[in-house]
Amino acid sequence: MTTKPLRAGLVGLGSMGRHHARVLAGLEGVDFVGVVDPFGDKYGAAQGAPVLGTVEELIALGIDYAVVACPTALHEEVGLQLAEAGVCALVEKPVADTVEGARRLVQAFESRGLVAGVGHIERCNPALRSLRARLEAGELGDVYQVVTRRQGPFPHRIADVGVVKDLATHDIDLTGWVTGRQYVSIAAHTVSKSGREHEDMVSAVGRLDDGTMVNHLVNWLSPLKERFTSVTGDRGCFIADTLTADLTFHSNAAVATEWEALRAFRGVSEGDMIRYAIPKREPLQVEHELFRDAVLGKPADICTLRQGMRTVEVAAAVLESAMGMRSVSLQPEDLATSGT
Repeated sequence: MTTKPLRAGLVGLGSMGRHHARVLAGLEGVDFVGVVDPFGDKYGAAQGAPVLGTVEELIALGIDYAVVACPTALHEEVGLQLAEAGVCALVEKPVADTVEGARRLVQAFESRGLVAGVGHIERCNPALRSLRARLEAGELGDVYQVVTRRQGPFPHRIADVGVVKDLATHDIDLTGWVTGRQYVSIAAHTVSKSGREHEDMVSAVGRLDDGTMVNHLVNWLSPLKERFTSVTGDRGCFIADTLTADLTFHSNAAVATEWEALRAFRGVSEGDMIRYAIPKREPLQVEHELFRDAVLGKPADICTLRQGMRTVEVAAAVLESAMGMRSVSLQPEDLATSGT
């Protein structure tokens, strides 16, 4: 029996929305039926789908789900409209610009039993997917520390949020996702050097609920574009470069020493380095396939709204810490409820 294609729509044809339109237009098992953008299709990116002026017009087309790729400040309003109409939604990250807004979205979709997810695209990066699988298999042993660096020039497309909500949310989410743990404390410093009202650099130190140490460096002030994640543990260190989707493992080596003074020092030494051969599919394509499957009721590892809400809560704690110049504690949710 042939399954009837899902009817999908898109809200927003900005820099990210244009990529979503491209993938939706070619996604197997999905009919791309319409786009909402009050400014029209300025870049010719709608892939032949009709361009509408309002979300109500899109809902009237009888869609099964919509991708929300409008500015962050509008995520809550658009998401609530979709939930009220019984439409599933994939919302670009961050899920909302405030913790309260994120919680209202969670309640709206969960209370109606609707599938909803957040576009934390790093979960679909081949290097991080491989890293997570290897951590789950115990290849690193006990995890001690997660370090991320995400820096590069200022993206002029961003106008409504600072570097914490736009970029650091990537690292907050991927850290919790690859480790399967939650943040319990965070301390951060921010600076604003580009003349904008929002912060453009953040340095944060945190702790997860199993004691793992976390360090994040994120900025829009560097001419060097870097996307670096390292996880250090009992057996060595994984390094993921999410720009190239490469994953490398640096193993600990047991080296005997005859120097009596050093025998009492319990440390590690440099061992073998392995660079893994990983199939490198486009992360956005993988994200859409997973969400399509979730809407169809199939098992799919999507970022749920509740997980996206947690990321917004941690990001808010980062900003609170920087403003108050103090460490902020976070209450971990029940893992079974949060899905992390």
